[in-house]
Amino acid sequence: MSKVRILLADDHPHFPEMEERLLQQEFEVIGKVRDGQALFEEAMRLKPDVIVADISMPILSGIEAADRLKESGCNSRIVFLTVHSDPDFVRRCLSAGAFGYVAKSRIANDLVPAIREAQAGNIFVSRHLTHRGEA
Repeated sequence: MSKVRILLADDHPHFPEMEERLLQQEFEVIGKVRDGQALFEEAMRLKPDVIVADISMPILSGIEAADRLKESGCNSRIVFLTVHSDPDFVRRCLSAGAFGYVAKSRIANDLVPAIREAQAGNIFVSRHLTHRGEA
């Protein structure tokens, strides 16, 4: 069975490396990008199984990139990894077709389960967000 192929998108220099270290045992990281336009282009080119994307990125936000990918018929599952905990962001990401919403503060506990759930076609939202009734 082949590993799930992941594309990482984050403009912060240390997060993609941290994500890759967390994911490399179970998944295959096939690319890393630093802005939303590059996310769109690489997702269309590489066709990853899952995209792990930040919301706040230059050129296009992660949400704008997700909207474009959805409009283009991209079948990659998107998991947002972000500092934003506002319920409006959670709702907006899910309406853009995301399968996951992980708080960066929960990366060690939630990122791998979120990717697994996305692959299974299920929605995952970091627990501290759902406990406040925000999802």
